[in-house]
Amino acid sequence: MNLFAKLGAVTYILWGLLHLQAARLVYLLGQTLEPGIVQGRVYQDAWNLLFFALFGIVVAIFLNWKNSRLGYWLNLTVVSAADIGFIIAVLVPGYVPLVPGGLGPVLWIVALIFSTLGIFYVNREAAGA
Repeated sequence: MNLFAKLGAVTYILWGLLHLQAARLVYLLGQTLEPGIVQGRVYQDAWNLLFFALFGIVVAIFLNWKNSRLGYWLNLTVVSAADIGFIIAVLVPGYVPLVPGGLGPVLWIVALIFSTLGIFYVNREAAGA
């Protein structure tokens, strides 16, 4: 059993659950806006958050849990793209406070560290180290 891979998967699942909540909150924010392009874009952001979250959770359960290299790269790419965009467009300008806004990026980094250690551990075992 690769504990690092499992910890990475659990952390990606937590990241996904947090983003399901974020999608809900963004959708509710959209309901407070007047109908128009801004409301539509906020609804689109909620939709994107929903599917980033579902993607991260499904990949974590079915691939990261088993320490799959494909799962490693899928969540590395998609979750990183989601959180880097959030950091640059929302967190750095200060549109949300660092606490609790930084929780998603912290979970992303922790998941990335654990899943990387999981892949590294398997590679070391394969090399006979």
